[in-house]
Amino acid sequence: MGTPRSSRALHVWLEATRPKTLPAAVAPVLLGSALAWADAAFQLLPALICLVFALLIQIGTNFANDYLDGVRGTDTEARLGPQRAVASGQVAPAVMRGAALGVLLLAFCLGLSLVYFGGWWLLWVGVASVICAWIYTGGPFPLAYNGLGDVFVVLFFGVIAVGCTHYVQSGYLLGEAVVLGVACGLVVNNILVVNNYRDIEEDRQANKRTLVVLLGRRCALLQYGLSLLFAVAVLGWFAWKGYGASVVLGVLPLVLGARQMLRLKQAVSAEDYLASLKGTALVVVGFSVFTSFGLFMG
Repeated sequence: MGTPRSSRALHVWLEATRPKTLPAAVAPVLLGSALAWADAAFQLLPALICLVFALLIQIGTNFANDYLDGVRGTDTEARLGPQRAVASGQVAPAVMRGAALGVLLLAFCLGLSLVYFGGWWLLWVGVASVICAWIYTGGPFPLAYNGLGDVFVVLFFGVIAVGCTHYVQSGYLLGEAVVLGVACGLVVNNILVVNNYRDIEEDRQANKRTLVVLLGRRCALLQYGLSLLFAVAVLGWFAWKGYGASVVLGVLPLVLGARQMLRLKQAVSAEDYLASLKGTALVVVGFSVFTSFGLFMG
């Protein structure tokens, strides 16, 4: 039975994983595997490896973000979102840095096993994933500080994740996997849109030039909505391509996403933003689950 101190420490580390962002890692693997199933190419083992790899990359990115934003002074007590472990003093910077590097190294080592299923070129995908996870908020040109965070999310938690998950099971590159990956990446990226929408004032003060800081909140809401519309169009295209009418089930959570966009627009308190973040994460889950079910049935 754990002591109160150990329970608090566990809670701090669980929060540092940012569990509300973890659907971003699960969604593309689920979609890529469902597409492989629809193409009669599903393989359980590489699918599971992709899932654990994606989760480790997401957690490693979150730890690195916690460490780097903490030492930069980007996260402050004034932020509306949850407390960050390093910024709040609950975890020493060196400890969080070690945890981030350790998790990313573990992800890379696990990802090496995918070379058996897909060839040596996947080694470079693993290297790029680990490097970009760190330079998302670190290095001389951090992506998140220069308006490229959204590109990172759409690319790595959309196109690459869906495409590679399908590839290591099927053995071939598929255009539909790329298109579905873009749709997935855009829906997943709405989680980042909510975070950046909430943190706009703090990011401005820290010179963190997110897309919301550069273009404003109105454009962020437009981006949120257009991402949902693009995903709807992709599902319609999949049905037209012969993947079955059941794939359109994925539209249902996207329609609910419109409500989350309105909730974000009206948010003023920390509780409002948390509700919007949870709702957006549920849209990601719903989109991946309903679309995958449609692909399985189709």
